[in-house]
Amino acid sequence: MRLRNALLGGIGCLLVLTATRCQTPLRPPSGVVALSGGWKRVVYLLQPRQLGEIAMNYGGVVADSAVIGADGRFVFSRVQLPAEPTLYEICLQREGSGYPNKREDENPLLANYMPVVLQAGKPFYCTAESGRFQASFSLENPSADNRALLQLRDLRHGAFLRDSALLGPHGGPDEDNLLEYEAAQQRWRKPLMAFADTSASFWASLAAVRWVSPSGDYERTPELVVQWCEKRAPLRPGDPWAAQVCAIANRERLPVLVGDRVPDYPLPMAGGDTLPVRRMLGTKLTVLDIWAAWCLPCRVENRETLAPLWRQYRDKGLQIVGYSIDRSAASWSGAISKDGASWPQASHLTGDSTPFLDALRIRTIPSNLILDAQGTIIAKNIHGEALQAFVENYFMGKN
Repeated sequence: MRLRNALLGGIGCLLVLTATRCQTPLRPPSGVVALSGGWKRVVYLLQPRQLGEIAMNYGGVVADSAVIGADGRFVFSRVQLPAEPTLYEICLQREGSGYPNKREDENPLLANYMPVVLQAGKPFYCTAESGRFQASFSLENPSADNRALLQLRDLRHGAFLRDSALLGPHGGPDEDNLLEYEAAQQRWRKPLMAFADTSASFWASLAAVRWVSPSGDYERTPELVVQWCEKRAPLRPGDPWAAQVCAIANRERLPVLVGDRVPDYPLPMAGGDTLPVRRMLGTKLTVLDIWAAWCLPCRVENRETLAPLWRQYRDKGLQIVGYSIDRSAASWSGAISKDGASWPQASHLTGDSTPFLDALRIRTIPSNLILDAQGTIIAKNIHGEALQAFVENYFMGKN
């Protein structure tokens, strides 16, 4: 009996010890940074407070900071993490920088920050290199949200690499390469938009929405925010982050969307008539092209893409309708003649302040809408070789 009681006492002691061990608090968020010269020995934990502060230069507040030790280790020991998964960004700064929340993102491969999801009681341990912080960032046993953010990071970097000459800090648009730059932007956004639409992670999909347009301008990608709002917001009723995306996704302020029917707006034609848009539709396909005589890429599009398509497909059901935002009738008619743009042409000759662009809610040219025989928008803002291929494939029944 004495022996049995002793064994029970031992078991009881073991159970108590096990329970005590299970209640030991987990370590706070921590990691290791391999520092190279020129970087501060401090790592910052930033917390975006609203949608526009995600991945935004100087956006968000400092939730914590930690000194990077001689061995590269750091610990965020003061932050009080919320009970629910929440988006943060971990960020380094160069020596001499006076701001803890400055993001370097012109070249994503060299970005100095990484979005992460943290939650009270959940382990978090990261490793990274200072010179390529985002690109080298890795996590030990990442949560589902953080796995998704790492996947998004990889998609973003891969897309950037394919067109880095145009998209990088030494690239950018000018009159000679504007259409190529636009095409590169579309290629870069495409995988991010697909991720935002399909990812199971709310926070990663939200980061994708921001990375598609860090400036917050979705004129070229309105479908992204509309589809995101329609799909995600009902799953998170009352969520302030979802509400902010839905505020951007207001259809009354965004450009017309793929799937919309083009407004049947009456257009003043070059010949003097006024015709509603839908009366001019082709029997199979219509390219509604918005251009100006002073827009060099528009003129190149006239001569090198639209004129050949017009010659080849006008008798097969293709219509092209040009709408110019010129002010000068002489400049407009001269450009039509020089470019051989003999398809129907319209203009209010009021420059940028035009009622038709207001109806379409478009501010940027070159722009175009590709319409089916009923006037439904089936594609937008494709130019050059991509537009030529789209039209050819459409008439071959491949679209």
